[in-house]
Amino acid sequence: MSSVSQSIQKIKEQLPSGVTLVAVSKTKPNEMIIEAYEAGQRIFGENKVQELVDKQESLPKDIEWHMIGHLQRNKVKYIAPFVSLIHGVDSLRLLRAVNKEGAKSERVIPCLLQMHIASEETKFGLDEDELFQLLESEDYQKFGNVEIRGLMGMATFTDDKEKIAGEFRTLKNSFDRVKKKYFKDRKEFSFLSMGMSGDYDIAVAEGSNMVRIGSSIFGERNYL
Repeated sequence: MSSVSQSIQKIKEQLPSGVTLVAVSKTKPNEMIIEAYEAGQRIFGENKVQELVDKQESLPKDIEWHMIGHLQRNKVKYIAPFVSLIHGVDSLRLLRAVNKEGAKSERVIPCLLQMHIASEETKFGLDEDELFQLLESEDYQKFGNVEIRGLMGMATFTDDKEKIAGEFRTLKNSFDRVKKKYFKDRKEFSFLSMGMSGDYDIAVAEGSNMVRIGSSIFGERNYL
């Protein structure tokens, strides 16, 4: 059994049932993705559009590809035909572009709305007021080619576990409020994507049901 297979098995044993594992394969070669695939993993996350497109073209077609990085509006068209979930929708303008390209591809594109919960200004995302404004906007009400499946967020990069837990708790509270106010009877709004290799255990404890794990599966990232 390869180290990738062993890592996936170990992580899946640690995750409670009902928590979806997204294997973050950014910068990793196809050979390592195939190792994970052969270990039963089918959901992979990429943060660069070109890399995502290249891998989708050359790897097994039953892989679910998630776009987990910051997405530029002019690049949505390249992934719209196949992407399984866009994690980082952080503006109405981006959601409008996704809806437009979804219509061209004749499909409804599942999305998560990204919330800004970290103290770092460099991270993207909506605050709660902006989130409510988006969901109440006339534009959003008319969109027929996007489906909001939940929320996503990234905690501050810090060793302070209490701070991380507090930020994840804030996002869980937002998720619960949004679910109750806008998606009460809609089962598709069900994903809370929070937690990465360094903090997924905290995220799961705070209510995450989708974790994005890369280095704990594939080893440290290769910076290209």
